[in-house]
Parts: sequence; structure tokens; C-alpha cells
Amino acid sequence: MYWSKALRITAITDRFFRLRGSIKVLIDDDVPEDLRKRDKFWKVRPFLDRILQGCKSQNRPECASIDEQMIPFTGACPCRQYLPMKPNPVGIKNFVCATSDGIVLDFDLYQGKGALLEQVEEEEVGLGLGGLVLARLCQTLHRGTKVYCDRFFTSIRGLEQMMKKEMKRYSSSELSTEDGKLCVVKWYDNKPVLMMSVVHGTEPEDTCQRWDKKLKQYVTVSRPSIVREYNLKMGGVDLIDRMISYYRMSARTKKWTMRMLMHFTDLALANSWLLYRIDLAIFAAPKKSIMQFLEFRTEMATTLLAQHHGQGSDADLSEQSEEEDNSNQGKKRPVKAVPHVSVRRRANAHLPEMISLKNAARCRVAGCTGRTRVRCVTCKVFLCLQGDRNC
Repeated sequence: MYWSKALRITAITDRFFRLRGSIKVLIDDDVPEDLRKRDKFWKVRPFLDRILQGCKSQNRPECASIDEQMIPFTGACPCRQYLPMKPNPVGIKNFVCATSDGIVLDFDLYQGKGALLEQVEEEEVGLGLGGLVLARLCQTLHRGTKVYCDRFFTSIRGLEQMMKKEMKRYSSSELSTEDGKLCVVKWYDNKPVLMMSVVHGTEPEDTCQRWDKKLKQYVTVSRPSIVREYNLKMGGVDLIDRMISYYRMSARTKKWTMRMLMHFTDLALANSWLLYRIDLAIFAAPKKSIMQFLEFRTEMATTLLAQHHGQGSDADLSEQSEEEDNSNQGKKRPVKAVPHVSVRRRANAHLPEMISLKNAARCRVAGCTGRTRVRCVTCKVFLCLQGDRNC
């Protein structure tokens, strides 16, 4: 509403854009020249490191998937990429490692092949771009983790390197190597599907429903074990992308730094909500008590604002205290809202203070009609503190 031409409120829009244009993650003059050349995203690196720290602190599961993620941005930026098969084809490429539930475990922004070479071991240098990404993101996984990825990251040499690290990875098999450690499976669906694995093979097969174009109906076909496992474990990155897209911070901006801040804030919120759902499911909480994603984002914003709730000004205090003083004027003034629950339950000192008022203010406890000049120093609400009542 504030940005529409008909209802535009200049004071609000101008202040918002001034504040947004002034956001800085670090002081540019404090960054040495060698770091600027080595890291193309140095302007937002402290923020990215904080998000990455939270992702790496999550529990490592038995299975994980690796895929590409696009941060939509069409302006000038250090590493803009074009991926025609993505819903947002132009933007900054981000390689993501996630669980099948969509929880992001690790990520690495693409800055060129040279940046990846600096993060992997010497024997992994010749793996190619996909293999380098696989080696980099597997560094934070436990041994024995099964990693699922698409053909961009798949190579025989890359799989052999993962086996040396005792890292297992997904594929399907019908033809195996002499030592039996690597197998390749070709499964004909609508098109031939070629898959490699050091964990799964064709057996045990199961059945699934597939659409037959000739018969114009669904038919039951046999499915290799590798295909079933791939379909179950590979959708984690797509899930987190879908959650971000629902309520993306899509404000227009020509600054790539602002786009990065908004995207990774969305990623952190989506990650938090998915973890929140998993935790409540473990404790068998009723579904009606679980907040939806939009409600969760709203509650998160409200809580963060409440954490920075400033001290009330004298003007606010006088407005509240004069509510009863001006009752004879026939116009009731609005009552100041009770602070957010995160402020009221904060573990700091909720101490009383005596306020010098001409007329006592009404107690804010529900059902109490008393008047008082005692106020909580934290919540900034008036409460009774007398011998016959202690609200």
C-alpha cells in the first residue's frame, strides 16, 4: 500500500529506502585488499558466516543431498550465472547440502573453480567442477553418510575419491566394476536413466505406477532400488527452495548485497520453521497448535522487535497517564499495548518504580479496576503494589 501510486505515503517510503540504503555488514575500509581479491562476497561475508555457522550446527543425518540453488538477481554482481532450467535462471549460484526434510546443512557460493580448489585436498584437484563441489560440501558430513546428487556432480573419479574417504554415495547398478565397489544401472522409464552408486543397486526391486502414453493409463512397472532411494532422498534442496519462494523478500533492489541479505534471511527462517515442525512432531503436538510458515515468520519478526523494545519516552508516558485525566472531554485516548510475551517473560529485573503523576493510572491486570502510580521498569505497564492488592 505504501508503495502504490494512489496510496503512496512519502514519509514512510522515503525513510524505508534511506534505512535500506544505509545497511552495511562491515566497514569497507577495514577489509584488506588481499581479502577483497580472494573473496568476491566479502561485503556480506560476516553475515554469511553466521548463517553458515547455524547450518553446520545441525545434526548430521545418515542421508543428505547436494544440488544447485539460484539466488534471483539480474543486476550487476561479482558472479552472476545463467541456468536456463531453473525457475529463476539468472542470479547467484549457491551449492547447497540439505537433508531429505529440507534442513540446510552446508552451502558454498560459487566464485569460480579457483575458489573451490583452495578448499579441497590436493588429491581432489582434478575432479572437475561437480566433483570439487561434492568434495567441499562432504567435508562437514560424517563418515558413512549417503550423499545423493544429480548428474552435474557425478563422475567415476569423484565416486572413487569419496570411497577413499569412506563416504557412501547414491546411485543404481546393473553393471559393476571388477572389485564390486562401483555399479552402474540403466533403467528405462520415459527415457533411459543412467545411474551410478557405491551403495545401492537394482535389488531389491519394487513396483510403482507410471503413465503409459500408448495405453493412456497408469501401469505397474518394476523399479530398481536405486531409483526409489533417489526419489526419496533427493528433494531436500528443492523443498527449501519452495519454502523460500512462498514468502520471498522480493523488494526491488539494484544492490547484490541487499539481495544476498534478504535471501539468506529467508533461508534461515525456512530452516527454523522446518526444525520447529520436526521438534513438535517428535513430541506429538496436535497439528492445530503448529504455526504455519507465514504465522511463524510474523511471530519471529514480532519477537525480534520486542527484544529491542526501547525505553518509553515521557511523551508516551504522559499520553497513557492522562487517559483517565481527560475522560470528561468525551474522547477516550487509546491505551498503550501490553508488551510482547518475550519481553514479559524476559529473565531480567521486573522491578517496580514510582512515577510522579497528577492522576493515578489504571492497573493493566485483567479484572482489576484499581489505580496506581507504580510501573514495571521493563514492561512499562502500571500495576497495583499495595497492602490489599499486589497485581
